[in-house]
Amino acid sequence: MPTHRSQESGRDVIVVGGGPAGLMAALSAARRGASVRICEQLERPGLRLMASGGGRGNLTNTLAPEAMMARFGRRGRFIQPALAGLGPVSLRRLLADLGVPTFSPDGFHVYPSSESAADVQQALVRAGEDAGVDFRLACPVQSLAIEKGAAIGVHTSGGLVPAGRVILTTGGRSYPRLGGGEQGYALARQAGHTVTLLLPALAPLVIAEPWPPSCAGAALPDVECTLSREGRSAPAARGALLFTHRGLSGPAALDLSGDVSARLQAGAPVAAFLNLAPGRRPSDWLQEIGQWAHVGGGKTVVRWLDDFLPRSVAAALAGACGLPDSLTASRISQEQRRRLADHLAGWPVTITGTGGFEQAMVTRGGVALDDIDPHTLSSRLVKGLHFAGEIVDLDGPCGGFNLQWAFSSGWLAGHSAAGA
Repeated sequence: MPTHRSQESGRDVIVVGGGPAGLMAALSAARRGASVRICEQLERPGLRLMASGGGRGNLTNTLAPEAMMARFGRRGRFIQPALAGLGPVSLRRLLADLGVPTFSPDGFHVYPSSESAADVQQALVRAGEDAGVDFRLACPVQSLAIEKGAAIGVHTSGGLVPAGRVILTTGGRSYPRLGGGEQGYALARQAGHTVTLLLPALAPLVIAEPWPPSCAGAALPDVECTLSREGRSAPAARGALLFTHRGLSGPAALDLSGDVSARLQAGAPVAAFLNLAPGRRPSDWLQEIGQWAHVGGGKTVVRWLDDFLPRSVAAALAGACGLPDSLTASRISQEQRRRLADHLAGWPVTITGTGGFEQAMVTRGGVALDDIDPHTLSSRLVKGLHFAGEIVDLDGPCGGFNLQWAFSSGWLAGHSAAGA
């Protein structure tokens, strides 16, 4: 039985999902004069936003747009129109206007000055309400209403909600306790869109070696983690590294987890290497280890390592090299020196898994970009349908990249939908 548009539905916009992309899309569309309704499956909007950055809210960073696009990889150019509409500088200005000033304590990461992501969530909800956005909470969307190749609304448990435009901002599969799941992908497939393989990304890594529990809680400020080469590809990430009971976390590990997830699909563990002092080669370490015997030959190798590594990590590294705790610098053999130097520049670890979607911060994969117009984030397949945020096949590293994409894409999708 055919459905029919309401007389006002041409200027109506429905935003499916009340996360960061959805809140920004709703605000953008409402400020352009559209009548906007958010349908959020949870009883409170923006829970993912409130949890971001460990609750501190790493909202964006200070990179210029070109550099930011490059960090999204080969498909990074797709985000150019969204960044042009709401880049890092204009995002910070918008938030300041909403009563949420921001700061960058290290010159790169950007947080709300209060260091409370909840302040951002509350400001966006309040701004949306002031602009007339209708928040429908605990209101999951069951299906899209599509007629003659155009989106004309959504179906909820309460029936058809007509609209001239629909924006899907449902997020990905990550953080299911905060609303992550398959809902948005099912709606996209209903509209004929392809959804690429979904994998956990920005997730901790699980390793096979026995030493992680002894190092749990230890951290290093600057480590480079490199995956074994496959063909011409050897993905690497650099940053802080946190040792956990099961393996590795921190940006150096999290930024590689999407690539690890893809490789684990083959069913075999993934080899990786930890450079504990990026830029230093085995030959550099050989020279330094050789000096230990002259400076303090009676000092154990573990104590020497303890000078620049946490004690637990120093002991684990020595054990991985087969060096006894009692071995002194004056008695270390040439072979033991080479083994230690190789490990310091490339400590081999065997990755057997990730924290999965339960611990992943984002989803790798999603609605294929080929059928989305980057200038409007509208569907090329169904008129009146738009996408924003994590639901699309685009993800970035740690450091505010994914939230910036959520805000920028939400702003562009809302602006385009209201003006279409």
